[in-house]
Amino acid sequence: MKLSDNTVLITGGTSGIGRALAAQFLARGATVLVTGRSAERLDEVRAALPGVHTFVCDQADPGSVAALCAEVVRAFPDLNVLINNAGIGLKLNLNDEARRLEDLEAEIRTNLIGPIQMVQLLLPHLKRQAGPVIVNVSSGLAFVPMPLKPIYCATKAAMHSYTQSLRAQLKATPVRVVELAPPAVRTAFNAGQEDINVKGAMDVTKFAEAAMRGLGRGRDEVLPGLTPVLRLIGRLNPRALIRAAEAERMGAAGAPRRP
Repeated sequence: MKLSDNTVLITGGTSGIGRALAAQFLARGATVLVTGRSAERLDEVRAALPGVHTFVCDQADPGSVAALCAEVVRAFPDLNVLINNAGIGLKLNLNDEARRLEDLEAEIRTNLIGPIQMVQLLLPHLKRQAGPVIVNVSSGLAFVPMPLKPIYCATKAAMHSYTQSLRAQLKATPVRVVELAPPAVRTAFNAGQEDINVKGAMDVTKFAEAAMRGLGRGRDEVLPGLTPVLRLIGRLNPRALIRAAEAERMGAAGAPRRP
C-alpha cells in the first residue's frame, strides 16, 4: 500500500488507535478524514492534528453511516482508503438476568454491522479510485477470546472472517483488503473498566508506527506486537488463555465456576 498522497477515512478517530493512525497518515502528507460520535471530541482532534477533517457519525446508526458516506464522497472525491476502526468493547457478565437486550446488540451494531454497511456504501466509489484499500481493524482477541468481553470478542472474530471473504470476493477488482489486528494497546478504550486492562500493553504510537510499516509492505494481515502469538495460541491451544482468564477474573465478575 502506498502510504503518501492518499485520501483516508478513519472511523473512530477521536482517540486511541484511530487518532494515532490519523497522525501517521497526516505526517506522510495524506488528506485525513476522521469520524466520531461527539462534536466536542472532534473539535479536540482538529486542535491536536491541524489539517484533519472531521465528521460526526454514529456507526451503530445506519442512517448516520449512509449520510456520512454520501457527504465524504461528495466533499472528497479522491477518497481511496477506508479504515474501519470505530468500536466499543464492554465488560459484560452474561449471568446477569437483568441485562437489557439493547446492551447485547450495541457492540454488534458498532463493531460489525456498521463497518459492513460502510464498506457496502463506499465500495462502488473505491473501485473507481487509484490504489484503493479497505483496512478492517479486528483484534488479537479475534483469535483468543477474553471471557469478560464476550460480545466484543465475537464481533472481532466475525470481522476477521468477513475480511477474509471480502478479500476473496474483491480479488478481481483494484480494491485491496487488509486486516489490522491490534494486540492490547495503551489507550482509554477501557475507560471506566480499567480492571480488565492488560499489563504490558503496547504503546499506541509504537503500535501505529508498526501498523504503517505493515501496510507499507503490502501485507494482507498486519499483526503488530503480540498478536501473532495470540493467533498461534488460538490455533494450537485456544483453551489455554481462556482458562487463565477464568481463573484470574471470572470469579470477580460473579460467574459460577465449574466444579
